[in-house]
Amino acid sequence: MSYLLALDAGTGSIRAVIFDTNGRQIAVGQAEWKHLSVENVPGSMEFDLAVNWQLACRCIREALYKASLSPAAISAISCCSMREGIVLYDGSGEPIWACANVDARASREVSELKEIHDFQFESEVYHVSGQTLALSAMPRLLWLAHHRPDIYRKAATVTMIGDWLAAKLSGELAVDPSNAGTTGMLDLATRGWRPALLDMAGLRADILSPVKETGTVLGGVTHQAAEESGLVQGTPVVMGGGDVQLGCLGLGIVRAGQTAVLGGTFWQQVVNLPAIKTDPEMNIRINPHVIHNMVQAESISFFTGLTMRWFRDAFCAEEKLLAERLGVDTYALMEEMASRVPAGSHGVMPIFSDAMHFKQWYHAAPSFINLSIDPEKCNKATLFRALEENAAIVSACNLEQISGFSGVKFDSLVFAGGGSKGVLWSQILSDVTGLPVRVPVVKEATALGCAIAAGVGAGLFDSLANTGERLVQWQRAFTPNPAHRELYDEMKRKWQKVYADQLTLVDSGLTTSMWQAPGLAPRAVS
Repeated sequence: MSYLLALDAGTGSIRAVIFDTNGRQIAVGQAEWKHLSVENVPGSMEFDLAVNWQLACRCIREALYKASLSPAAISAISCCSMREGIVLYDGSGEPIWACANVDARASREVSELKEIHDFQFESEVYHVSGQTLALSAMPRLLWLAHHRPDIYRKAATVTMIGDWLAAKLSGELAVDPSNAGTTGMLDLATRGWRPALLDMAGLRADILSPVKETGTVLGGVTHQAAEESGLVQGTPVVMGGGDVQLGCLGLGIVRAGQTAVLGGTFWQQVVNLPAIKTDPEMNIRINPHVIHNMVQAESISFFTGLTMRWFRDAFCAEEKLLAERLGVDTYALMEEMASRVPAGSHGVMPIFSDAMHFKQWYHAAPSFINLSIDPEKCNKATLFRALEENAAIVSACNLEQISGFSGVKFDSLVFAGGGSKGVLWSQILSDVTGLPVRVPVVKEATALGCAIAAGVGAGLFDSLANTGERLVQWQRAFTPNPAHRELYDEMKRKWQKVYADQLTLVDSGLTTSMWQAPGLAPRAVS
């Protein structure tokens, strides 16, 4: 039996996951990591290259140990990562600086770039790359030019964090379109860099690394990497990709029109488009898929999973203790309680993530609206169900925005990630969207997609798309309850109006936004 290793660098942790060629997960090694805030640099989140490479090697050794496998059993390795995080290298290929995707230091630089060509530069960036400036690489590079010219002058190459892992293993520097697309410097049509965008921004265009498609062999594990990681020297290292796009591959979302909701810390609503098309309103992100010549519309619900964790930890101490005694998950216990609350949650309306507005993106202050003082109707179970209903409503709003500009009509959804473990949440998503929902056996599909890329590079699989469709297995299916559709449609309309009012409180300085994009211009308050 051949085995494949996926090295998955997420925002909060690094995982080494071993799969067999049937897509069955064999073992996982995992470690949390923290990003470094630089003193007197608000919003900074630097990526600790030295410590995090040690953690990656530890995870590889842990996964091999848990799987009781010889390193020689690993046929190929691929790496993936959080998107937006970048790494810079000097002329000898040594990494010299890196930041995580959550780094938000470059607010002033975003504003500066927006003003180029009478505020038309961001529009050009978006329609070429599918990205706005707030999360792209150019403001961060400009910040380095302004504040760390020593690093900026030494920089010879830029890659994404997953590519850094692959380079540590193989010695080869390259990027793939699905991850590098989030820099805002890649052309959706050519799947190659657009150096003219850097020229327009006053940035160097000589730091762009080679672009190679997902599934391409980069090289073999070097002698040094073998000693540090426990892998066998010469094991093929294969180009991976962005976490969301590889997650879609692991879910078999590889054909035009297919749609997924990925329910993690953030929720992504992802739609494969039949042709390259950007949103005239610039509300929705457009990314290259790992499938060659395909792009995806992506909308993001902010902090959805994190909000549920906050609610659990802040208010559900009793339920956590009870769940521990019963040997069940706290979320499962809360869902069971919430299932006894009627649809609509007695009118309670959570205010957390807004629908995505990529060009001018910010959120209201976190709150619950329309509470009552009736403890039979307004309690932890009601608030928990209201949060699940609200997450589904935000997803529905985001999907409507995608359908509106793309013309894609959805006939079903795939729901994956941690959120899809909840039976009630899956049913609510089906009821709110009015669409059938399928939940896969493998909830965390990113590592599986990464392993598929490794298998294609090793010649064990014929293609990314065919393998993704073949390996995905379904655990549950949900159909919408028509009795709830009218209720949820009305809830969505009310929520949109209330949320707009809540944003005016932020604009007036009366409340504090849950999050806002770097460089966001203040809205006028009438």
